[in-house]
Amino acid sequence: MESLVIVGASLAGLSAARAARSLGFAGRLVIIGDDPQRPYDRPPLSKDFLAGRIEIADLALETDTDALEAEWILGTRAVSFDPATRLVHLEDGTTVHAPALVIATGASPRTLPQIADADNVVSLRTVADAQKLRELVRAGGRMVVVGAGFIGAEVASTAHGLGMEVTVLEKSPTPLCGPLGAQLGAVVAGLHEAAGVELICGADIADFTRTDGSVSAVHLADGRVLDTDVVVVGIGAVPNTAWLESSGIELGNGVVCDAVGGTSLPGVVAVGDCAAWWEPATGRHHRVEHWTGAAQRPAVAIGALLGADPATLPAVKPPYFWSDQYGTRLQFAGDASRAERVVYEHGGPGEDSLLAVYYAGDQPVGVLAWNQTKLFCRWRKTIEKLASTTAQLVAA
Repeated sequence: MESLVIVGASLAGLSAARAARSLGFAGRLVIIGDDPQRPYDRPPLSKDFLAGRIEIADLALETDTDALEAEWILGTRAVSFDPATRLVHLEDGTTVHAPALVIATGASPRTLPQIADADNVVSLRTVADAQKLRELVRAGGRMVVVGAGFIGAEVASTAHGLGMEVTVLEKSPTPLCGPLGAQLGAVVAGLHEAAGVELICGADIADFTRTDGSVSAVHLADGRVLDTDVVVVGIGAVPNTAWLESSGIELGNGVVCDAVGGTSLPGVVAVGDCAAWWEPATGRHHRVEHWTGAAQRPAVAIGALLGADPATLPAVKPPYFWSDQYGTRLQFAGDASRAERVVYEHGGPGEDSLLAVYYAGDQPVGVLAWNQTKLFCRWRKTIEKLASTTAQLVAA
């Protein structure tokens, strides 16, 4: 293989480049990204960066030990891929030949179209978004956060700590209802309430008041009106796959992949937030939109792309994420959607720390902890071992 092209220059793309070099790939390596910035860490954008405790230079993901010898093409997006010519077409009119291709184009935040152009509305994804939001946050100001997922909750926590009056709106019955389930989502709701942040679940937005190019109030369907200085929209993300629609690569909720990141087109793998990998334990394709997935899974996909013995590929670990909110660290590993019941192994609702295990029958399939790092690590290892055993049985 003479050339490897990676489209996407964030964590997943950088991890893929590192994996290629560590596995002995010595050919031409091209990394394409639409963000003009070199790869940077996104989780701090809603926390330390927003709070002003760190700056852009502190977000850099590249290290002095990286020896990628890569060609970087930044600030222009890929607009199509021709499988016959193996050419990636870029927005600036240039093309890049890609005998082997890694798709790592991530995802873009969902927006509220009726207010997306307002001066004081932010959907946090890039460092540019975070810089805009940091300028809008001020002590004594009012913020409405639409969506109580990870981004929304972390922004609410940071803004509250900086002296803002914050209201969080969530359409579901509880925060994080999808990844954690309703039972534990209700427990997480207590974090907002204990901090003094207003959380409104089951909220439907009826309208907005706009004043001089900004949103000055959010109107709820039940008649409540929330005056605001800033609106943060955190209602999930959609995979960046439109540029692949004419390529013939199978698409669904992301790029459809096998269990090691291979796509329907030979010589093409997908990693990161845009990639829907086959999950043997659940029998479905699933996008893992978390830092650890973008850091770990590219090594598996690159190994498969370079023709490594499947037996030598790293194990694909269950999803893991963490979130820092109101001085509490939440950690989760596994798949809550498979659970039939939840058991508290330590603490419980209303306590300063807890650890809850999700079970499918007698098998633990997920674990949630806050302020229980050591106990969580032990349970996480158990769940990873069980998931690896299940995957081996399914493959056999």
